[in-house]
Parts: sequence; C-alpha cells; structure tokens
Amino acid sequence: MPVSTIRKITEYHGQQMQQQREIATLPSTTLGCLQQIAEIDGCMLPIVTISLDGDDKRKGKKLHWQEARLALVHEEGSVTPKFDATFGGSVNDAGQSLLNCAVAAGFGTQTRVHGVGDGAFWIADQTHAKFGSQASYLVDFFHACDYLAAASKTCALVAPQIWMETQKKLLKNNEYAVVIENLIVHLEAEDIENDKAPVRACHRYLSNRTGQLDYKGAIEKGLPIGSGEIESAHRYVIQQRLKLPGAWWKAANIEPMLALRVVRANGDWEDYWRNLPIAAAA
Repeated sequence: MPVSTIRKITEYHGQQMQQQREIATLPSTTLGCLQQIAEIDGCMLPIVTISLDGDDKRKGKKLHWQEARLALVHEEGSVTPKFDATFGGSVNDAGQSLLNCAVAAGFGTQTRVHGVGDGAFWIADQTHAKFGSQASYLVDFFHACDYLAAASKTCALVAPQIWMETQKKLLKNNEYAVVIENLIVHLEAEDIENDKAPVRACHRYLSNRTGQLDYKGAIEKGLPIGSGEIESAHRYVIQQRLKLPGAWWKAANIEPMLALRVVRANGDWEDYWRNLPIAAAA
C-alpha cells in the first residue's frame, strides 16, 4: 500500500475521531468519585506553512512552533487517566478539555478536584472556572524550587544548598510567608534588569501565588505536589508521534492527529470502530 494512501486513511480517521469528541458538562445529580487529580500543560509542536506563490514550493515554506495543550484527570489511586488535547484554541477550550477528562474519569457532585500545574495563571483560573468550589489548585512544587534555586546563588553565597533545603522545608510546612521574607532582604536594586534579578523573580512568583501553595495540606491528604505526570504524558501521548526528528506538520493535521492519539491513550480504540458505522449512517 502506498505511503500516501496510508496517510490519507490515517488523516481521515483522525478527523472522524475529532468529530466524535464529546464536549462534557458538569453532572447535576451523579455523585461520582470522591477525589480526582487534574493536570494540564502545553508543549510546542513543529508547524510548517506553505505559500502557494511561486514555482518553487520549497522557498515558500515557513517553519514555526505552536502550542498544543494536554489535559489528564484520574481518580485518586487510579493509574489510568483520561486524556484530552487542544491545539490553537483559547484557554477556555483547554479548560473544557480538562472538564471532559474529569467527567470521563467519574466526576460528580461530591467529587473534589486537586489541580496541580506550573505557575501559568490561566491553568488556575480555568480549574476554578470549570469546577468552582469543588476544586483546589496547587503550584507545582518543583517549579517553585526552580525559582528558589536561582535565587539561592544570591541569598546564600557560602552554602546555597543548605539555604535551599531550608526554604523547601518551610514551603512544605506552608510557611511561605517566611520564605518570602527571607527573599526580601536580598532583593536586587530596581535598576537591575529583570532577567538578571533571580531573587526578585522568585519573590514575585511566590507573592503572586500565595493561595496556591498549600503543600502541607496536599501532603497530609496524600495528594501530589508536583505535575510530573502530565509532563511525562506529553512524551508518550503527543511527542512520541508529533515530534519525530525532522518532521514538521501542517496546522490543519494537528487536531485530527491529537484526537487519534487521545483515543488510543484513553483505551477507546474499539469504541471508535463500533461507533464509526453509526456516525457514517447519521
């Protein structure tokens, strides 16, 4: 079978999977599971656009990178998350994908959602917008530690590692106010550029997210304080297929391929083939 035929068949089924994607709403009566873990993050994909002007199409190629967002949700204790992905849409679309995952994973009126992610404000905003008072959101502990590590070289010239470990213990005990105070005495002068002021960057990062630093509460409940699960999922759900060495994608083909990868990762492969004749008849 020619490669072009295989490509057309794959793209066709990716488009069908995209069309079959269900947009979930909050259940009104279903109790659901007690606790879910929710994470969402973006990764950059290689995109090519081709200009139709001129005879030499190679000269009309433009390469750039564009973000795809992957969401996952699973019940606490489960090792089989539900995934959804978006490309080129709004943050509200990404938030909807998180809700899609939650409903597929058994979200209900009694479910508590523990969101974890990097410091991007839109993730926290969408977590609360989609789940309201049923959700809490925690800044990934290791992202916070990256800022502390950069600041430690200024705050503790002699023993930065010891200083760093002290701040980490304080954060895990919800003593972030002490950490912020420890940074204040080492803040760079205002005339120093931001990219050369790691203490200022760390101070701003933590000060702007004090409502998202309940590490002690998460640890006591046995909930994760890091978002490594979604970072790992990017590699085997999206990047394994869409970031092959030397491969660039047309933007129009990204969403169908994401839909295909999500269906496969969710274990919905057989369901898709069963539903295909029904969708075709409709």
